Amino acid sequence: MNFIKTKKYSKEFINENLMGPNPLKMLEELSAKLELKPNMKILDLGCGKGLTSIFLAKEFGAKVFATDLWIEAEENYNIIKELHLEDLIIPIHADANDLPFAKGYFDAIISVDAYYYFGRTKEFMDEKLSPFVKENGLIALAFPGFKKDIHKNLPKEFLLSWNAEDLETFHSCLWWKNLLSFSKSIFVDEISEMSCHDECWNDWLNSDIDYAVNDRKSMNAGAGKYMNLIQIIAHKK
Repeated sequence: MNFIKTKKYSKEFINENLMGPNPLKMLEELSAKLELKPNMKILDLGCGKGLTSIFLAKEFGAKVFATDLWIEAEENYNIIKELHLEDLIIPIHADANDLPFAKGYFDAIISVDAYYYFGRTKEFMDEKLSPFVKENGLIALAFPGFKKDIHKNLPKEFLLSWNAEDLETFHSCLWWKNLLSFSKSIFVDEISEMSCHDECWNDWLNSDIDYAVNDRKSMNAGAGKYMNLIQIIAHKK
């Protein structure tokens, strides 16, 4: 993939705001399968330092609620103001398990490099997430995973950077398919591996962020061959 939209953003700007594998490339690949339109109300859940929210606002003209637990709303608001996007992006500090929105408010919920942290229970989709999207509204997710679930026999490469607890959030497409089969509120259109895995991880590993430097040990030893990026596209019933 050529990542035409991502190339509009400087490497320096992206690196300043990375918190994991390049979320703009993930979102660009994911959004190529979505019908995103100007003025759509989108919940960007787990937006981190706002890269994906900025992308959704600038590239699609969406009204974005940039919501994160780890990054304060004021920090993201400062970036939003610098880019003159105050009319399109609303920064929110909130927990994914206790979202402060009206039911059925959003046209779409998008979450990049975040859902695998908080969405791993059978109840989460129906009780914590889908209620906030309109009937037939879009839910689109992208995040790291495993090609096969290997938690019971983790290859030694992983242990150079991470421990077993660090990797509890990583699962396979099949695992996610089984989990979401319990949902009564959504239709799952697609669960598949993404093609941008290597590029997204290389952008992260080539940054000078301390966490990225630590991750290099496992990834340089070959851990990436067991991993993937997963995209999930669904609609509210």
